[in-house]
Amino acid sequence: MELTVSGKKQKVEVSEAVFDRAYSEALVHQVVTSYMATGRAGTKAQKNRAAVSGGGAKPWKQKGTGRARAGTSRSPIWVGGGRAFAAQPRDFTKKVNTKMYRAAMKTILSELARTERLVVVADLDTKNGKTKEGIEMLSKHGVTTGCLVTNDPSENLLRSTGNLPYVFVTNAHGLDPVSLVHADKVVMTVDAVKEVEEWLS
Repeated sequence: MELTVSGKKQKVEVSEAVFDRAYSEALVHQVVTSYMATGRAGTKAQKNRAAVSGGGAKPWKQKGTGRARAGTSRSPIWVGGGRAFAAQPRDFTKKVNTKMYRAAMKTILSELARTERLVVVADLDTKNGKTKEGIEMLSKHGVTTGCLVTNDPSENLLRSTGNLPYVFVTNAHGLDPVSLVHADKVVMTVDAVKEVEEWLS
């Protein structure tokens, strides 16, 4: 199949296996969920009654004081005691093998191409690295929330888009399913298209 280069009378020949794959919502959902879950820190930690220091001695004798029975001053119902059902560090990672991950990336890219949300350009750069230039470049391609993909992002490109919210600049190997799914449009240079095709083939 062929992808048209924006603003030029030029087409790029690409693999149908990468850019014309049938859409699988279940596959995309599984890979996106896994990617987001794997990014969770899982470092939340609280102390239960065993982890709180102190509390080794019985506060008072079992009978005869008129007070409630207590075996430790670190019980969850005491001020300074441990937390009942304390949160512990955990790993949220969801395993997805490489074959599934690549298949999902192909599915997403194919859907972007089908819905005309994948824009191919000759190059991505700005002259002076001004934010105004970045806005003009994105407006030219109809991008508000998007992902810019080029093999070698220039310093000017990074500077001109650095202050723009919801605009993500990366190279071909830095692409991830969440960035692609959330983007209104994905703008890729011809070289980046070839790099992605080689990576996913």
